[in-house]
Amino acid sequence: MSETHEFDLAVIGAGPGGYVCALKAAQRGLKVLCVDRRETPGGTCLNVGCIPSKALLHSSERLHEAETEFSALGIDNVTPKLNLGQMMARKERVVGDTVKGIGYLFRKNNVTFRVGEAKLTGPHDLSINGERVTAKSIVIATGSAPVALPGVDFDEKRVVSSTGALSLEAVPKRLAVIGAGVIGLELGSVWKRLGSEVTIIEYGDHIAPGFDRGLGRQFQRSLEKLGLKFRLSTRVTKVEIEGSALDLTLQKVGQEETETLEADVVLVSIGRKPYTQGLDLGAVGIDTDEVGRIPVDPHFRTSCPSIYAIGDVIAGPMLAHKAEEEGLALAEQLAGHVGHVPYDAIPSVIYTQPEFAMVGKTEEQLKQEGVAYKTGSFPFMASARARAIAATDGGVKVLTDAKTDRILGVHILGACAGELIAEATLAMTFKASAEDIALACHAHPTLSEALKEAALGAFDQPLHL
Repeated sequence: MSETHEFDLAVIGAGPGGYVCALKAAQRGLKVLCVDRRETPGGTCLNVGCIPSKALLHSSERLHEAETEFSALGIDNVTPKLNLGQMMARKERVVGDTVKGIGYLFRKNNVTFRVGEAKLTGPHDLSINGERVTAKSIVIATGSAPVALPGVDFDEKRVVSSTGALSLEAVPKRLAVIGAGVIGLELGSVWKRLGSEVTIIEYGDHIAPGFDRGLGRQFQRSLEKLGLKFRLSTRVTKVEIEGSALDLTLQKVGQEETETLEADVVLVSIGRKPYTQGLDLGAVGIDTDEVGRIPVDPHFRTSCPSIYAIGDVIAGPMLAHKAEEEGLALAEQLAGHVGHVPYDAIPSVIYTQPEFAMVGKTEEQLKQEGVAYKTGSFPFMASARARAIAATDGGVKVLTDAKTDRILGVHILGACAGELIAEATLAMTFKASAEDIALACHAHPTLSEALKEAALGAFDQPLHL
């Protein structure tokens, strides 16, 4: 006779992976508990990440548009003024409404939500604030935490992670951003539009690591037009407090000489690490790898057969939507259905202006792998819609298999790139060819026509270039 447990499934973590897994499992008829140390569900993404940053990006972009572009559009007598308190209050309302929505979904689907610190005490046992809970299956979806610069702790006032950078009480005169990845570029552009002098320091020789290098150079020029300053191939060896200023010691890669950069606030955005503190993984025989990730099999099962892991705590890109897809797939599997994650078709987006989006392989990866490929490109400068809305920066690049025309990667730099990449992601999910996209009717005039034209270029030639 099988042992009876309080829950069919206990999910530790209510971020995008955890709450989605809990909801889908409940919809499939399982009795589900979801526990999180935050009082509000949604994890880092909804509370102090994706959602608040997009709210500030939108507000700052509208302010910058009013300051710099309205006159050219024929709109005169506009004198915008920043109200930072009101902008932050709107951001908090957006976050509040979003996390309330998850609470409503939990109640609607009969998911039990508990606030507390969860510790693994056995293959089917949890301790939540000292209280024992049992479940047939347990999912670890505890997400990730910011990586600090060695020897420099976050105080979230002057040395900040993304969390602190979303809630600064005043616009810093000088903001130094360490790391030219998604977080650094997005939040650096926010505070630049609001009045900061922003310098971004990157150890690598290019910004937006992992994205297309060719479009990346255009991307950097667009951000430089905004006023962002870049120090590439440079590392920060020390951050010292000197009175009211922070002194950063900079060193070019491969050189011994150093120099000093002064800032009022330093944003450290050099990456994130899996968050598994307090879980007591060792109590159930689960080890982590060299960077703190939990190894899992293709069905997300850990070395303890009744315990699973998804999202930022396992291998793969630390993306909210990747965690969501894993949560969905795992919930289906636990309910006796089929679940699958198309890892070769997971998009990534940098939500600056212009946006930078990608799905699939880059040219650099294809060259390294020795894959014969073809390229089709189309600039937004040649798009009628892009000219009409004054958004001609960037373009679309489509990469295809040289023999089969199957799409291997799509890269978009420009307005609404994060929305446009969805068509390419769908195409790649269903193993489409460039010809499939090119032969599909696209509304005119739209930005999506640039994807059609780039696809045409990959197997034939563009019409409007």
